[in-house]
Amino acid sequence: MSKILKTSLLAGLVLSLLNPVYAQLEAPKLPDTGQSVQYDVKGDPLVASKSSLFTGQDASVKGVPLSYKDNGDGTVTDLNTGLMWQKSHDTTKRNLADSEAVVEAMTLGGHNDWRLPTIKELYSLANFDGELMKPDSGKKSSPYLDTEYFDFEYDKRVPFAGAFWSSTVYNKGDVQNFTTHGGLEGGFGFNFADGHIKSYETGMFFDGTAIKKSDNMFVPGNYVRAVRNTTTLYDMEYVDNQDDTITDQSTGLMWAKSDSGERMDWVEALEFAENANLAGYGDWRLPNAKELQSLIDYEKKDLPAINTEFFDVTPTQFESQQDSYYFWTSTTQGDFKYTAVYVAFGQAWSKKNSDASEYFDWHGAGAQRSDPKSGSPADYELASDMATDYISVDNWVRLVRDAK
Repeated sequence: MSKILKTSLLAGLVLSLLNPVYAQLEAPKLPDTGQSVQYDVKGDPLVASKSSLFTGQDASVKGVPLSYKDNGDGTVTDLNTGLMWQKSHDTTKRNLADSEAVVEAMTLGGHNDWRLPTIKELYSLANFDGELMKPDSGKKSSPYLDTEYFDFEYDKRVPFAGAFWSSTVYNKGDVQNFTTHGGLEGGFGFNFADGHIKSYETGMFFDGTAIKKSDNMFVPGNYVRAVRNTTTLYDMEYVDNQDDTITDQSTGLMWAKSDSGERMDWVEALEFAENANLAGYGDWRLPNAKELQSLIDYEKKDLPAINTEFFDVTPTQFESQQDSYYFWTSTTQGDFKYTAVYVAFGQAWSKKNSDASEYFDWHGAGAQRSDPKSGSPADYELASDMATDYISVDNWVRLVRDAK
């Protein structure tokens, strides 16, 4: 080993020991979801057992703990990703363009290179021990965020409206069912009040025309939490291992090249993962919400939202809700614990309300929603004041394991 190389390695080691942020920038790690409790199909806390329902879900799998440093200047550094975040957030809701302008003009902690995060960067902050409680429950809500480090304020008028903008615009089509100027442009945000990713009206039509007051279209706007620095965590640097597995060198995760080939409910999905033996490995699992979302290709302009040069896909069309390409995660949804999180690799279908009959790509491919863990879709209705999601119950699976 040369003297120069030895000196370089020694300097790197010293910096890593003195400054944890430096070490993490060299090798960013995908943060865990933070979910600490396991739940059964009814949403009750699960008693320990040897069943796949216990061994395979999110809270039973040890991940990389959420880890932050409060810099004491209004900023917080994520020690896993190396990203620096705004500790507080602006309580004014704006459209996407106005939000970008506000962030570009920011000076905080002595830095002026703040920006809107991508949706993957924003989702890295999610803490799935969150839950939004009904006002009449007598229980206090907890945002999907580590409030020991980050400030969060609920909308006093509409507590569930806690969405924050990302810079990721939905490019695979318009959202909802408007036709003017090619329909509405959607931009992805994460709702730290209710724990979902969806696309929101950016304030633009899909053809790039700005929405004006005279268009009589409601654009509610979102909050902003700015970020700076960059991370290689979401580069999607894939390697085909030529054994029906794909390794993402960015996250250190190994994936099944093919999907499950059939749909199944959440309990069956956990069992499918527990019994899997692929490429000589027996430690496959159902991915948690952050692991699965890392596979979404938000830049790809066609469906499905995954790199099909590396990954095989069973469906041949994506035309209606019956073609929904939803994938299970091992993560329980905090607000409705009888449901588990899925990520949509095709359209994310919803309709205006429970009385409506027509579904639209309301939330966009790459959205994160939730489905009942078992049973029949007819037994449930997942409706909000704004939309009613399509209920599938039987969803797809793509297995994961740690590559290292």
